[in-house]
Amino acid sequence: MAVWGTNFVVIKLALAHLPPLTLAMLRFVLVFFPLALVLPRPKVPWRNLAFYGVLIGAGQFGLLFTAMRGQITPGLASLVVQVQVFFTIGLSMRLTGERVALAQVAALLLATAGLAVILTHTDGSATPLGLVLVLAAALSWSGGNMVARAAGQHDPKLNMLSYVVWSALFAVPPLLGFALLLEGPAAMARGIAAADGWTWGAVLWQSVGNTMFGYAAWGWLLGRHPAAQVAPLALLVPVFGLGASALVLGEPLQTWKLVAFALVMAGLALGMLWPRLKTMMQTGKTR
Repeated sequence: MAVWGTNFVVIKLALAHLPPLTLAMLRFVLVFFPLALVLPRPKVPWRNLAFYGVLIGAGQFGLLFTAMRGQITPGLASLVVQVQVFFTIGLSMRLTGERVALAQVAALLLATAGLAVILTHTDGSATPLGLVLVLAAALSWSGGNMVARAAGQHDPKLNMLSYVVWSALFAVPPLLGFALLLEGPAAMARGIAAADGWTWGAVLWQSVGNTMFGYAAWGWLLGRHPAAQVAPLALLVPVFGLGASALVLGEPLQTWKLVAFALVMAGLALGMLWPRLKTMMQTGKTR
């Protein structure tokens, strides 16, 4: 979780020279090559890989990087994007027909209150556009979660590292296309030419440390431990993200940010831990 949390600071450092969509494109180029030469393609349908690559690459990271280019601070971005938990729960319920529990409604209201606190402050920490982009990134992430879940059900022995690497093949074309269209070849070339060693180090960390190690480790944990035990670990991401942004980038931690953080985290904790609490209560009644 420290890898994912501190990664928001690394993103901000890379964006000092590289346009956001160009950065996202380079990230996934380095995820795919050269590991695709040695890792076999996972035994899942091509369309599954394509959906995951587009949702995570162009959706989650393309939108997130764009928002972090002046529309939202790294610390707040690491917090807001975690509402993917609620989107994932909602999509899962939509697919399974499970009814929404009162506790989950309360969790969503808490998180929404935290987002409202962020939206009502206009000190430049976050703009309405930045919030919308990060929320859209969170929705894309939740869609990617559903696609990855379907892949795991198709192949219970799925190698998550191979899956992440080969899905990157489908992240690059839309990111390249949008970068050419929205940023332009000249801006892309200037950014790449201006990138120094720190910038390229940040790009490598994005691809190797965050994407390959982070997502592969997450898949490894989910494959060996119950999801109810692993999922709450994601709550640590905003803790590391906000802390690292304050320590490294000097992002101020005003009272309103701490209030927003507490509300969103309380909502996330309730939403993620509710299934376990529900099981514990049902077990207690049967004794």
